[in-house]
Amino acid sequence: MKKPDFKKLSFIIRKRQIMLAGMTLVLGTAVYVNYAMNSSGSIKATEKVDTQSISYGDAQLVSAQESDTDEYFAQARIDRSTSREEAVETLETIMTGGDSTAEEQEAAAEEAAVMTSLIEKESKIENLIKAAGFSDCVVYLDGENANIVVKTEEEMIATEAAQIKEILLSEVSVEAENIRIYDVQ
Repeated sequence: MKKPDFKKLSFIIRKRQIMLAGMTLVLGTAVYVNYAMNSSGSIKATEKVDTQSISYGDAQLVSAQESDTDEYFAQARIDRSTSREEAVETLETIMTGGDSTAEEQEAAAEEAAVMTSLIEKESKIENLIKAAGFSDCVVYLDGENANIVVKTEEEMIATEAAQIKEILLSEVSVEAENIRIYDVQ
């Protein structure tokens, strides 16, 4: 019986820890950006959305007051792109690293495919929301949660939030309690 190579095993574990640390860093960055937005006092939670004829669950509608919403949406897209680029660089390092195992390369390739799928879905959902009559929006998906920031002229009403949620659920499967819709004026 062949003895396990503990050096190789510990190396694999270290590489996985580095990959997880990179993904945690990306998630931490997203949480920090969200916290920074919320702590500035510009976003405040309102009551749960309740539609009369169609029940879409308990999506949370949040209102915001922004002096320059165009700048907000541009910066949000830049921040999202930057954090995604960092994650892609980490995955590429693992995939192209000469010392990574086949399993690690396969796991990194799967993670890259998931990330690519999420990026495509975000873009499609943003386009569908704009086609529904909203002037601008940014969608953040992470597989379990969906955060949607929509530019509105006045405070969003429940039927508009339900319409956005219906668009989202036509493209992804997310639990109702993990959907947050923000409006920026």
